[in-house]
Amino acid sequence: MYSFTKREQIVILVIAFLVISIFGYKLILADKINEIKSPKILEIENKLDETEALMAAVDSETAEEDYIIMVHISGQVNNPGLLELKNGDRINDAAELAGGLKEEADIDRINLARKVQDEEKIYIPKIGENLEAIETMESTNNLFSDASLESITSSGNSSGKININTCTKESLITLPGIGEVTAGKIIAYREESKFQEIEDIVKVSGIGDKKFAAIKDLISVK
Repeated sequence: MYSFTKREQIVILVIAFLVISIFGYKLILADKINEIKSPKILEIENKLDETEALMAAVDSETAEEDYIIMVHISGQVNNPGLLELKNGDRINDAAELAGGLKEEADIDRINLARKVQDEEKIYIPKIGENLEAIETMESTNNLFSDASLESITSSGNSSGKININTCTKESLITLPGIGEVTAGKIIAYREESKFQEIEDIVKVSGIGDKKFAAIKDLISVK
């Protein structure tokens, strides 16, 4: 078995001492740095952390708002057809992208400030146009004012409401928030079982309490 000479033992002890001294010095130095940090510096560091967290949240929201949606616009615009828009864009943005509104466009019956939705059909009416004709077109997703909706649905039955047990798909998609897919689900449901009361429509997939609240005054079952 090898045994260290006295000189080697001294060298090893010196090296060990230096290593321990350096490590201990670093620990003491780190503690001293934390001790000498003023409350102002600590406050600034906390503010920086809060700012970074806020910026991360803003970036996340921006990324969510920037995704692309598709809408179909027709009626009194110069270039009707499919449009690519950003989530959060409004009917005015869609109209401008479609070449702008024609002179005959009835801007009193549309809400240019309303945000558009993916897969939405936007119809821009003509001044003096009979709104009942819109009932045969695709979903307007609440494009018109409440007064206009009353006019659109007045042909549904004697009460001025759409009978969800007998109406056509085209009539259903004139209701606020009801598109072609949901209208198809309503028709499929009533083929299996008639709606006994208007509240039964929430049994259809895709129609919740919020959407029901928007259409309950516009529909009937008789």
